[in-house]
Amino acid sequence: MQLIEINKARYRTNLNQVIFACIASLVIGSLGIAQLLIGLFPDESGSHFHWNLLGVVLTCITIAWTLNKYRTHDFMKEVVYVWELKQSLNKINRKMLKLKVAAKTGDVNAMLAMHYCYAGSRQLWKLDDNTIVMDELAIQQVELDTLAKQYNLTLNADDYDPVILKNF
Repeated sequence: MQLIEINKARYRTNLNQVIFACIASLVIGSLGIAQLLIGLFPDESGSHFHWNLLGVVLTCITIAWTLNKYRTHDFMKEVVYVWELKQSLNKINRKMLKLKVAAKTGDVNAMLAMHYCYAGSRQLWKLDDNTIVMDELAIQQVELDTLAKQYNLTLNADDYDPVILKNF
């Protein structure tokens, strides 16, 4: 996955609209389905838990299907990009301890994965206004740059391929 620049304002607006639509759909859909099922199949004991649960499950499935269907729509471009970036960074972070050990021995792929992770994290944190840990990220980036310089490497986040994680 390549890192791309996205419009922060558009991303935030679209994300908020998607979240609001999902919440509204969940409330309206689950209550509507549950009330319909309760009306069609009343329970003499007064417990309608299973119909309420079925309403929530069916609505969640519908929301997931709708989000998946429209993930390629231009409105969803930034939201889907950030979602996929978070997944990609999560895969790298799960292997970060092994990557750091390998990077110290001069493993180019480990350093490349770490560089991509740092660049992606920086972008993600700026989009979410999460600048609290930026200083820590800068320190880690300096350490990585020092290692790259020690092994005469030039790291470019565009060269990252998720396949290299299989070696770690």
